[in-house]
Order: sequence, then C-alpha cells, then structure tokens
Amino acid sequence: MPKVFVTTIKSNAVRSLHFNLICIGLFFAAGSWGLYWLPQRALEAAGMTGGWGTIAQYLICFLLLAPIALWRWFKGQQTGLNLPLAGLLMGGGIVCYANSFLLTDVMRALLLFYLTPVWATIIEMTLLRQSPGWRRAISLPLSLFGVWIVIGQDLGLPLPQNAGDWLALLGGAMFASGAARVQVSRIEGVFPMLFAFFVYGGLFAVAQSFLLVAELGPIPPSEVWIALAPWFLLLCLGFFLPTNILITWSPTRIGAGLFSILILAELVFGTVSAAFWADEAFGWREILGSVLILTAGFIEVMLAQKE
Repeated sequence: MPKVFVTTIKSNAVRSLHFNLICIGLFFAAGSWGLYWLPQRALEAAGMTGGWGTIAQYLICFLLLAPIALWRWFKGQQTGLNLPLAGLLMGGGIVCYANSFLLTDVMRALLLFYLTPVWATIIEMTLLRQSPGWRRAISLPLSLFGVWIVIGQDLGLPLPQNAGDWLALLGGAMFASGAARVQVSRIEGVFPMLFAFFVYGGLFAVAQSFLLVAELGPIPPSEVWIALAPWFLLLCLGFFLPTNILITWSPTRIGAGLFSILILAELVFGTVSAAFWADEAFGWREILGSVLILTAGFIEVMLAQKE
C-alpha cells in the first residue's frame, strides 16, 4: 500500500477522532447545564435570587480570568477584548435566557430559547453562504420535535406572548448568531473567546439589570454575598469556566449548526435529573423527546464527517 495513501488514512482518522471528541465534550458540557438547577435552588434558598446570581457568575469569572488576560496583553497575545461582537452575542444571549425565567414560565422560556437550531441554520444559509446539507433536513425537524415533546406539551405553537417570551427568543437568536460569529473569527486559542464571553456578557447583564429592576428585586445584603462567595468561587472554577471553555470554543471547530443541535443535551440532562431528584414527570413524552434529540445529534455528527 503506498505510503502517501497510508498517511492520508491516518490523518483522516486523527481528524475524525478529534472531531468526535469535541462533539462528545460539547454534549456533556452543555448537558451539565441541565443539572445547574440543583445548586441554583440552594443559592436561591440562601438568599441569592437567580438574576443577581447570574451577575455574580459573570463578575467572579471575569475577576478570575483578568490576570491571565493582563499577562497575555503584555505578551502581545489576544485577550478577547478584540471580540466584542462575538462576546456580546454569546454572553448576552445567555443573560437573556437566564433573565427570561424572571418574566415568563420556565417551559415557555426553554421552548423559545431552544429554537436556536433554526436561527443557526438560517444564519449558515444566508450570512455564511453554507449549505447545511440534507442531514439538516432530517436532524432539524427531529430535534425541534423532540424539544416540543419534552417541554412543549400543552403550550401549543411557540409564539411569544409576553416580555419574558421575547427575551428567551432574543437570547436564542443572539446565542446562535454568536456561535456563527465565533465560527468565522480568527481566534488564537481558547482563552480569548472565553474572556470575551464573560467581559461583554457581564456588561450586558449589568446594563439589562437597569431594565429589570423590579424583576431582579433588591440587591442581596452584604452578608449573603460574603457567605456565598466561596460557593460561587467553587462553581466558577469547577463548573462555569470548564463548561464554557468548550461551549465558547467549539463552534470554531464544528460549526454553528451542529453546535446548536448538540447544546440541546441540556434539556435531556435536565429532564432526567428532575425526574430523579425533583420527582417530576418522566413518562413517554420525556423518553421519546430525549431519544429524538439524541438521534438528531447523532445524525449531525456522523453525517457531518462524510461531507
């Protein structure tokens, strides 16, 4: 067998393995956010409302990353401050998603935010001039139908009806747009996009807080911040930063469309975890919807490598 041919086969195998590992990592990183309701409930019980918790998350992650950004700036490397649009769209999209729960029903917020695959596909076809291929014609309806079966139930068509609904819809569109922006940006390594996510997303969170004063409620007292600071630090180091490394970086390697399908893992993990630890329903709807979402992700990953 010619040496060049063998080398080509090995190179393709390595690329395929690398691609699969990124997809698997993203699936579990996004899926772990389906478990975030567990510490979130504990934080709320301790006096930290969801809205202020979101701001705290961005602030602490920024403080942890700032020394590294400063060191990279002195070295003449990218810090992420040169990625305002990508950081604002992805970071701000998550802020909209988190705050939408303050203004509408949880299920409506989930359903409207997770129209993300639709936005990603539209952006790929119109702005990026990419053809998602016939695989998307299969995976997109499967994933959306799966989402609707799991959380849509009696909500009917996902049409916005209040400010929270619009915020969730905007969040999904921003997040998909941010993933597309990351896909085409020339980013040096993982750190710049991660830092941009927390810098510009954090600024967006602070700005939005002025518009949601009534919904956020009063700022928690200083003793609550002090008491929960170690737990926020632990969450940032053990959860927020590691998962967001993959979430903010992976679109550069797998594309915004596949990315938007795989992040639906959050719904699967969230549904299963709620059934085990919150005694919530887990019947044929949840099983069928989860299977459809997983199947859509499998189709995207497998067929994307053959095009």
